[in-house]
Amino acid sequence: MKPRWLVLLSLVTILGMLATACGSATPEVVEKTVVVTKEVVKEVQVTKIVQGKTVTEIVTATPPPPEEVTLKIWIMPNGPDPLGAIQTEIDEFEKLHPNIRIEAEVLDWGSAWSKITTAATSGEGPDISQLGTTWVAAIAAMGALRPFTAEEIAAMGGAENFVEASWQTCNPVGSGFTVAVPWFVDTRAIIYRKDVLEKVGLDPDEAFATWDTFDAALARIKEAKEAGEVETYPIGFPGKNDWNVLHNFAPWVWGAGGEMLNPGNTAAVFNSPEAIEGFKFYASLFTKGYTPPDVLELNSAQVDGMFPSGEVAMIISGPWMVKNSRTPEDKGGFAGSVAAENFAVHEIPAGPAGRFTFVGGSDLTVWNSSKHQEEAVEFVKFLVSKESQIRYGGNIGMLPAVKEALADPTFKDDPDYGVFVQAVGHGKSYPAIAAWGPIESAMVKNLGALWDDVAGVNGPFDPDTMIPARLDAAKQEVDALLAAGGG
Repeated sequence: MKPRWLVLLSLVTILGMLATACGSATPEVVEKTVVVTKEVVKEVQVTKIVQGKTVTEIVTATPPPPEEVTLKIWIMPNGPDPLGAIQTEIDEFEKLHPNIRIEAEVLDWGSAWSKITTAATSGEGPDISQLGTTWVAAIAAMGALRPFTAEEIAAMGGAENFVEASWQTCNPVGSGFTVAVPWFVDTRAIIYRKDVLEKVGLDPDEAFATWDTFDAALARIKEAKEAGEVETYPIGFPGKNDWNVLHNFAPWVWGAGGEMLNPGNTAAVFNSPEAIEGFKFYASLFTKGYTPPDVLELNSAQVDGMFPSGEVAMIISGPWMVKNSRTPEDKGGFAGSVAAENFAVHEIPAGPAGRFTFVGGSDLTVWNSSKHQEEAVEFVKFLVSKESQIRYGGNIGMLPAVKEALADPTFKDDPDYGVFVQAVGHGKSYPAIAAWGPIESAMVKNLGALWDDVAGVNGPFDPDTMIPARLDAAKQEVDALLAAGGG
């Protein structure tokens, strides 16, 4: 809001008899004070009428200094140096807004949901927070998030300025509000060793073209390992102990023609015949012996580590692996290793219904409990500027959510990041409904049990009976959550 001052203008009117050539008596002076109230911003205009002449003076007003404001932002451990990456953005922002100070706190993903929901129910949240894309609708349903106005969205380039799959997560179904703004994109692709594929005579474009060619390529690498031609297992992927277990299955479900929920978001449909085929294919990559035997006990971070160690020839992971491959070992990366020197990326193969990948990432939100919402919005605007998007995305190893930044040569023309940019075009996200948080938790539990079935924990694995049974049980739980009104 612009400062205003009330200006008291004294208009002094001096009326008198002009002196004659021979002189005369002192002119009569009549003084009259007129009080005028005028709104001004930076200048004061003073007008005087003296002896019939109008004199105008412009006086520059000195506004009071802007109020010192401190904002708190909660973020997750983005990239190898989470605080360093966000502090770079804070420093640039504070140069432009010297009266605003930003304090960042990094929340661990494992405890973030509990802390955020507690803050939402207590009304004592931060000014700004990063939220995983699948969390936004649930936190919004608690009344914690301040909607962005149409003018604010327009100032950020409008909805069309953002990756479509990410933008959808910011608008809870049926709410009519935009309660978040996309910050960065997390999508998945296949990261592979060029030297291993060359050694066994595989062409990457053919190997990763379809599910059938992908299966054949993995079988060829397995055969080569058993013959002593290569030392690596064909592929690694996490199992029941991974927080991304649903995201890991999703591309295969979509590729088979399945969906998670029906079009009205009133019932689960991930137990349809098409979806079941997707679950079966992904599970078969383990049962056919393409992975290390203990892989289903590991999480994403542990499986990511199998690639630079040389244990597997490929993994399905995100763009952060590109940055890790170019970061020295003493700073948390694996630059200079055999895996880094032979690092390459390809999109996930196309299934019967086409090529799909999961698009997640994180959004930015302003909280209703913030006492400095206008300043908080300004920081959000800064974080989605092209310059900040390119810089921050590069520092944390994620893709920008702003299309203009995503199309920058830094990402689009990079041989590795560029594949992830292409993958965004085949990306899908989940419905932005309030129940999705609980649904995701239920699916992690049920799919974890499915991985136990696949591993033989519950007896010999029969995909034709055990997978449908697990999915039918999960459907009942998810349908109950939807019926409770969270959709």
